[in-house]
Amino acid sequence: MSPFIKALLLCAAALPGLVRADAVQVAVAANFSAPARLLAADFEKDTGHKAVLIFGSTGQFYAQIKNGAPFDVFLAADETTPARLEQEGNAAAGSRFTYATGRLVLWSAKPGYVDDKGEVLKKGQFRHVSIANPKLAPYGAAAIETLNSLKLLDAVQPRFVQAENIAQAYQFIATGNAELGFVALAQVMKDSKLAAGSAWIVPANRHQPIRQDAALLARGVGKPAATAWLGYLKGTKAQAIIKSFGYEI
Repeated sequence: MSPFIKALLLCAAALPGLVRADAVQVAVAANFSAPARLLAADFEKDTGHKAVLIFGSTGQFYAQIKNGAPFDVFLAADETTPARLEQEGNAAAGSRFTYATGRLVLWSAKPGYVDDKGEVLKKGQFRHVSIANPKLAPYGAAAIETLNSLKLLDAVQPRFVQAENIAQAYQFIATGNAELGFVALAQVMKDSKLAAGSAWIVPANRHQPIRQDAALLARGVGKPAATAWLGYLKGTKAQAIIKSFGYEI
């Protein structure tokens, strides 16, 4: 054995508390894609650990987790799905917390198309409205609640272009396949301002609060990177990033 290798082994033995950098597999609700990417970059710089992000709908992730998908942490778009996973033994008891409360927005890629009171829905001068599958995506369910509260569901529903998740709902609008639609405020925010187009931020009393919970999944128990990621989300640096995308903490 060379003197160099011996020296490395001696150094390792002298630092038993040294934690090796690790990777955490994170299932992330599609609405949280943009802030999650920024958080992951800062997380790696600040901790040495790497967050591998997989984006999708909360309902689809639930099915995948139940079928053994290799996720360590779940960042859902609701609070009920992580709670259900905890009750069923797929998430660590006591690990859940609300990392963000989302806001729903009616958005169009066209400037001036959506007014700041959502009256465009009543006028009905559009062919298609994009909405995420309400059975799988909490933001889609919130959109249905909103239309019900406005007594517009029956009139608008025939014009739905239903997406698998909120990311696809955004794409339908951005590409012009739907003139407008319901998405997460975070998807259309940049530097705390509307990035493009026009929007109506749906009043919070039009639907149930969109509390988004994080949970440590069974596969992530005892994994330093998973624990570090969840702790990082609670920090002031991470919370500032989350708030900049229009979420409430």
